[in-house]
Amino acid sequence: MLKALLFDVDGTLADTERDGHRVAFNAAFRDIGLDWDWDVDLYGKLLAVTGGKERMRYYVDHFRPDYVKPADFDDLVVNLHKTKTKHYTELLAEGGIPLRPGVRRLIDEARQAGLTLGIATTTTPDNVTALLRHSLAPDSPDWFAVIAAGDIVQAKKPAPDIYLWAMDRLGLKAEECVAFEDSCNGIRSSRGAGLRTVVTVNDYTRDDEFDDAIAVLSDLGEPGTPYRRLDREEAGVVDLARLAGWLQA
Repeated sequence: MLKALLFDVDGTLADTERDGHRVAFNAAFRDIGLDWDWDVDLYGKLLAVTGGKERMRYYVDHFRPDYVKPADFDDLVVNLHKTKTKHYTELLAEGGIPLRPGVRRLIDEARQAGLTLGIATTTTPDNVTALLRHSLAPDSPDWFAVIAAGDIVQAKKPAPDIYLWAMDRLGLKAEECVAFEDSCNGIRSSRGAGLRTVVTVNDYTRDDEFDDAIAVLSDLGEPGTPYRRLDREEAGVVDLARLAGWLQA
């Protein structure tokens, strides 16, 4: 029996990567006079690495051989990430990052049905709660029985650790849950934890491989604007009845 829905955040709940995190990273770089600039195409390449601090280190190692790391480079990365988070939450407060189609509708239905809600993401807890409060409802972080986020586990996606941690805290087994992801690294993480997974792609991930997904969709769909299913001919809205049909199949 389905007991819980576990959501990734960036790219799944909202299109936060291109117009949120990328913009915030660039603002943080400018704040301290760095000439780093992550355009849309470059950021798509950097998304191969999960975690903002890890992404900055990867950028320096692979795209900026000219950059000489200072002795306090690790501290610099940590402080840059904190500044980036501040810029990101300011963007959210301005209402610039809405939820993706169908997200609020499905969450509301799940709550009414008494299902448990959880978050499993590599982004920081502050980023998660800011998105939920500004894009869902001020008290919405309390709707989630677990928010597994950031550095709470050492190995980030595509490792399964964040999902395993979340299920352990919930006291649930993988067969009692469904995960919602948007990327190759995300589904590798969820499937590695044994979770059946629904994928909603975005501009950065639509060409990823999702062979293990129970459905690959354009979004979760709304009445009048249904999702497009990308792995077969189908359209509609993702609700609990449709989820149950997919799981039985």
